[in-house]
Amino acid sequence: MNEELLFRKAAEADAGRIWLIIRQAKEQMKQLGSKQWQDGYPMLETINEDITLGNGYVLCQEGTVIAYGAVIFTGEPAYDDIVGNWMDDAPYVVVHRLAVGNEAKQRGIASYFMQQVEELSCRNGVFRFRVDTNFDNMYMHQMLDRLDFSYCGEVRYRKGWREAFEKRLQ
Repeated sequence: MNEELLFRKAAEADAGRIWLIIRQAKEQMKQLGSKQWQDGYPMLETINEDITLGNGYVLCQEGTVIAYGAVIFTGEPAYDDIVGNWMDDAPYVVVHRLAVGNEAKQRGIASYFMQQVEELSCRNGVFRFRVDTNFDNMYMHQMLDRLDFSYCGEVRYRKGWREAFEKRLQ
């Protein structure tokens, strides 16, 4: 995309900006009639935990955080009970809580973030990428289609089912 973008681990000092981006994403989903993130999740505590565990990542432009996601290499328990089938049982990376700031939307920032996760994952020797989303998150569905993710089934979280996708990275 653009060499002026920096993909890096989130720091504690980023939490306020990340929380603003998450709130913007929640509002956008609400305006679009999506049920995703309308039950209080994620909370600021969730973001702080991501950062503390070293799972929070940001995309910055000119020093300002414009996107956030939790990048997790230790698995996702909900994925153990998929109704459907994953491609295989290989180790995988998962992204949760992906959000882009309002000022950076419609520029391919989320796709670029996901591509950076792919590169990070490959550098770490992990060649499967899994993600899930609400059935009514049209932006995420379109991006996953563009990035060649395959639908694998459904997984259950908190109060509902989510569609699960996977991509082979090698």
